[in-house]
Amino acid sequence: MEQLLTANVATNLYWFGRHLERVETTLKDTMALFDLIIDSEKEAGKVYFAKLGITLEYANASHFLHGAVFGQHEGNLHLLMDQARENAIICRSQIDTEAFGEVIKLQELFEHAAKGPSAIDTRFFDHALSLINEIWGALSCGMDRRLSDHFIQLGKLVEKSDLNLRHGRDPEVTHSYIKEIIYTAKLLTPDAEVAIDPTDPATSIAALNGLIGTIVTE
Repeated sequence: MEQLLTANVATNLYWFGRHLERVETTLKDTMALFDLIIDSEKEAGKVYFAKLGITLEYANASHFLHGAVFGQHEGNLHLLMDQARENAIICRSQIDTEAFGEVIKLQELFEHAAKGPSAIDTRFFDHALSLINEIWGALSCGMDRRLSDHFIQLGKLVEKSDLNLRHGRDPEVTHSYIKEIIYTAKLLTPDAEVAIDPTDPATSIAALNGLIGTIVTE
């Protein structure tokens, strides 16, 4: 924890964790929804994205895959991966070399798929998730946790909690994430005010998204 970080680097580490977690979770959820849409629940993808404030239209399951990843909406994973890459570049000196290399590979995978002549399929998702596993693994392989690791972890946990609250997922799991967030926030700033109530989704989402501003000050 003796590592020194500027406010800009700390914030970018946090957003790197959030962006990568959003990409991973959405990829996994999209694959599960793909099967639902094929089997019986054609509208499942629309319901899922509506909870994120996104209107997603699609004609069939394959069209859904492309729209979920590359559609013209705020949840576009190609754009989110571009942002994660920029976060990583700004924090280059504070991120494991192997993890940084895998981030570049992942962004290039999205770039290639976005420009490719063929529609994406399950192989794209498998490849992307494999690279994400490599990134998380490389970031967690050290014996000692550094300040930079805690900022990435905070971003990851905040994104998990935010998505769980928006989708109304298992309250006990969400509560466990929030306990980890409070613990991590206190490691970073012992005097941080962390008032998050998982039983009140709207208030909790606002508190979660404002947390980084109370930890990182210019």
